[in-house]
Amino acid sequence: MMSTDFERLTRREIRDLPVYSPGLGIEDVKRIYGVSEVVKLGSNENPLGPSPLAVEAIRGAAGTVSIYPDGACTELRSKLSEKLRVAPERFIFGNGTDEIIDLIFFAFFNQGDVAVMGDPTFSSYFLSGMTMGAALSYVPLCDHCHLVDEMIAAVDERTKAVFIGTPHNPTGTICTARELELALEALPPEVLLVWDEAYCEYVDDPSYPDSLEYLDRFPNLLVLRTFSKIYGLAGLRVGYGMTAPGVVDYLERVRPPFNVNSLGQVAAIAALDDEEHVKRSRATNAEGKRFLDGEFRRLGLDPIPTQANFILVRFDEVTEDLAGKLLEKGIIVRDGDSLGYPGHVRVTVGTPEQNRAVIGALEEILG
Repeated sequence: MMSTDFERLTRREIRDLPVYSPGLGIEDVKRIYGVSEVVKLGSNENPLGPSPLAVEAIRGAAGTVSIYPDGACTELRSKLSEKLRVAPERFIFGNGTDEIIDLIFFAFFNQGDVAVMGDPTFSSYFLSGMTMGAALSYVPLCDHCHLVDEMIAAVDERTKAVFIGTPHNPTGTICTARELELALEALPPEVLLVWDEAYCEYVDDPSYPDSLEYLDRFPNLLVLRTFSKIYGLAGLRVGYGMTAPGVVDYLERVRPPFNVNSLGQVAAIAALDDEEHVKRSRATNAEGKRFLDGEFRRLGLDPIPTQANFILVRFDEVTEDLAGKLLEKGIIVRDGDSLGYPGHVRVTVGTPEQNRAVIGALEEILG
């Protein structure tokens, strides 16, 4: 067979682009480690699953999947507009917020334009940026938190956007209302502030801002949210952003048609009606965080206080390869090496039974 030089065909910007690895799935762990039961706490999913209303909506819409979805997400747009009191023309929808991050780079970045972000940070920011040949300006975290003032100081004439996750993945830390105001007041109006709130529904810290209050005053603010976390719809990939209509206009120009699938749309609409499921998910998470934080400390581990649905835990002072040892016991967590946090694991907060299983496994590992 004739060999082909595919490197010659490939854009230079992506030749060294790392391939995202989500880690092992449940069936992989069963097969590799010979365990019959697996607890998956590696991807920050809602352990209670989706709202029953969302499941029923999916069943009711299953017969319509031969028809293309509503590309404008008209009904979901209207529902969110009413719930959040944000004008319909301010919304952009994506196949998860990851796609919206892609759209930001597609629409606004030329090769060499600068994106400012934390270090470590959420992988989609730098993967999307590298794809478009952006120059990535990393500002190290301090005490696992963004240094917003230093991020603003890193902005120069080539900067197109600043990316801040709050709560931040992988640390679970937040930025305060004062920090949001600092960023918005200091940024040039032509530089986007991408304020990623994928985990915002879990936050109970009173210093956390209501970012939507700033949309009218600051056209360069772009707030990202998702149905993948507290709404339990990760498998359907529905994310959305809110920003100035002028920004939305350019994002829409690079958005693929029919990018949000029809089942995802009807499930998200139904999930918005199930406030009880959200309250139950939030309460389960809060209690799970308290339990896990206390147990991690009892076992000599060092958890980072979190406002999300996961806990980043330092383990390297008491053991080695904790993620691998937990896999052998059928517990999936996220190895910190892949998150820019060697010597740590990120553990999703699960149900009480799942949380106890993690602690039981750790007790066996740590002796």
